[in-house]
Amino acid sequence: MKLRVLLILALVVVVLGGLAAYLTIRWIESPVVSESAQPPVKIVAIPEGTTFLRVAQILEREQLIKSRSSFMWLGKRLEAERKIRPGEYELNAAMPPTEILSKLMAGRVVLHSVTIPEGYTISQIADVFAAHGITDRTEFVRLAHDQSFVKTLGISADSVEGYLYPDTYRFPRPTAGKDIVKAMVDQLRYVLTTEWQARAKEMRMTTHQVLTLASVIEKETGAGEERPHIASVFHNRLKKRIPLQSDPTVIYGLPNFDGNLRKKDLSHPSPYNTYRWAGLPPGPIANPGADSIRAALYPMTTSDLYFVSKNNGTHQFSATLVEHNRAVEQYQKRPRRVRSSQTSVVPTKRVHGQQEGAS
Repeated sequence: MKLRVLLILALVVVVLGGLAAYLTIRWIESPVVSESAQPPVKIVAIPEGTTFLRVAQILEREQLIKSRSSFMWLGKRLEAERKIRPGEYELNAAMPPTEILSKLMAGRVVLHSVTIPEGYTISQIADVFAAHGITDRTEFVRLAHDQSFVKTLGISADSVEGYLYPDTYRFPRPTAGKDIVKAMVDQLRYVLTTEWQARAKEMRMTTHQVLTLASVIEKETGAGEERPHIASVFHNRLKKRIPLQSDPTVIYGLPNFDGNLRKKDLSHPSPYNTYRWAGLPPGPIANPGADSIRAALYPMTTSDLYFVSKNNGTHQFSATLVEHNRAVEQYQKRPRRVRSSQTSVVPTKRVHGQQEGAS
């Protein structure tokens, strides 16, 4: 009889112990608040190299878990202690600890949308990503000009200028500069369809040459419908071996540019100075969008060799120097006018006078 009582008591203890363990586990795995409470979403940053203990402390401080010790126990049980990925996470107090842990282990981080405008240079793109806290500006610029790294991307050039496709991207914070560069180059390859590549071969142009011309077109006009016409002028000049005389190329080659293009700048010895050297510059001067690339490949058919700003965002195109000088007189006449370029980055900048075979 006594033995029977002891067995019953032992069974009760086991049952109660099991129940207690079950309730404890349920408590550990339950969220801080119910979903009906609609708790606010919190962005939690887990830095690189953070220990699991520190992760638990951060979550406890943000009141996303009930206790760090219980979360530590859960992490040990799920063998998650060394599997947490760094980054920013969108969490709330109604999420069960197991869900939070699963998200941290899977690396389901917050992605930030970043838009890179068409015609931005490497330096400007670096500024945008740095302003969003996505990557380090200095490292991005260094990588973009690191020829050994550029070569691994399958690009035979001094830098990735012209190969960083302007688009809207979504990256976690932070993201390594090399991963951003690779993503932008991959996007350009997606945009350069087999049809466009075949067209480039038909025109006897390399991809590098197409992107170089497209970048100049991109910087010459903000009026999208003008791009094929701008392209026509440049193609005509290239065929006749007339210098492109594009102000944006000159500006790109200047070591310091204060926003004003001066007459002396047109004599700067930079290889990008298309007033001094005929043909295309050695490489892109910016990163062109699809419309400018398309214009470089499919220019309008014209006999025009000149264009001048109308000061309203559009240009007047001319086939002869006489016509062009007349247009300059009409649209760019000033009391102290000096030489007039057929191109101008900013319509209100000074323009430069004409000579045969140049703008």
